[in-house]
Amino acid sequence: METSVKRRILIVDDDSAVQVSLALLLKQSGFEPLCCDGPEQALALLAQQAVDLVLQDMNFSLQTSGEEGLRLLADIKRARPALPVLLMTAWGSIALAVRGVQAGAANFFTKPWNNTQLAALIEATLETAAPAASERVSRQALDAQFDFSGIVGEHPRLLKVLATIGQVAATRAPVLILGESGCGKELVADAIHRNSPRAARPIVKINMGAITPSLFESEMFGHVRGAFTDAKSDRKGHVACAHEGTLFLDEIGELNRSDQVKLLRVLQDQSYQAVGASRSERADFRVVSATNRELASLVAGGEFREDLFYRLNLITIRLPPLRERRSDIALLARHIIGEVSASYGLPAATIAPQALEWLSAQPWPGNIRQLKQTLERTLLLVGRNELRQADFVAAEQHEHGGALGAPGQRLGVDGMTLEQVERHMIAHALDQHQGNISRVAKALGLSRTALYRRLERHGLGAAPDESLS
Repeated sequence: METSVKRRILIVDDDSAVQVSLALLLKQSGFEPLCCDGPEQALALLAQQAVDLVLQDMNFSLQTSGEEGLRLLADIKRARPALPVLLMTAWGSIALAVRGVQAGAANFFTKPWNNTQLAALIEATLETAAPAASERVSRQALDAQFDFSGIVGEHPRLLKVLATIGQVAATRAPVLILGESGCGKELVADAIHRNSPRAARPIVKINMGAITPSLFESEMFGHVRGAFTDAKSDRKGHVACAHEGTLFLDEIGELNRSDQVKLLRVLQDQSYQAVGASRSERADFRVVSATNRELASLVAGGEFREDLFYRLNLITIRLPPLRERRSDIALLARHIIGEVSASYGLPAATIAPQALEWLSAQPWPGNIRQLKQTLERTLLLVGRNELRQADFVAAEQHEHGGALGAPGQRLGVDGMTLEQVERHMIAHALDQHQGNISRVAKALGLSRTALYRRLERHGLGAAPDESLS
């Protein structure tokens, strides 16, 4: 009979009570725990023994800045790039843990922890651990095993995302997709559903920023006839429609605190009660959520419930922005121009090599969505079968009434933070559409409600009366 080898997990913490508690939990969960007190001991142990996962504290002395933890994380990733690291942090240091995740940690958890949730997080992290460089598969190999239609690219960071999708799709684990606006989060949600055992059932997509608080329960859980004035007949909610399928919660970061409680209840036991109904119903669904905001930072700021956060992010997928996978821009441009040509019934179009180089050099703060809009506009305005760099510049100038003075000026946002870029794009869209909220929201790919919140956050005017159409 074959004996399974226990996976080793290294605990790095200078608090002996934490070591003992974690070691006991790991033993009960079938792992082999190893303990050490600080960075030097941890690195020495990693050099001598095979370890599958590291649970690492952020502070090892009287200093509480977390810089020691970030240095240790960097040293571990340098020595063992594929080794997953889970950071442990105090409640007040979530922002620090977010920095760690951005620096390469797989995820984080807070002290004190919930044993059940932490055990699940450890299992999920081990299941989705990045393979060693020698084991990394090609795009062709991934496509032979999974259906990733619609997702274009071969950059290593994208391949890592696709490999993770392939690993988690078959499970029912909740997935949180993080990434900037326009980088393809909905395509990832579709791929998770399409490659899951639930593929024959629907994926129900809800823009959480578009549901007003007064309609949240009716939209999500449905209502019975007579539940309120306009309830002329029974109506199924999104949760019921997602039974045996997938519930995709887009823009989850826009959900207000009161509705977060209602969502948490249904995620805890997958039961819900329609508005006006006398009994609860059950629904079997897998939840996938997405946001362009850093949920952990919202938790730290009190805007998002910690318990709901942990319900949603058992598996976290971070999509790289387009500027961080520039080698894919030419592939994306050719794919998009083919789709756009076909959708308008135009002859097949191509892009000149010099134009592809120019496109690949742009910062694209709006990511794939902005690239698509640029290609579509240029193709329609130029009316030529081969698009050149001058055509893209001319189309940009046409969009601004000839106001541009230099090629690429509209896309030049070097030195700006993501928040500044977002504010800049919203302000520009407001000016372009003379303040028409519906047109601005459509141009930016946002719901009106989500746009109102961003207007308020960036100080671009108070949110209009929600009753206005």
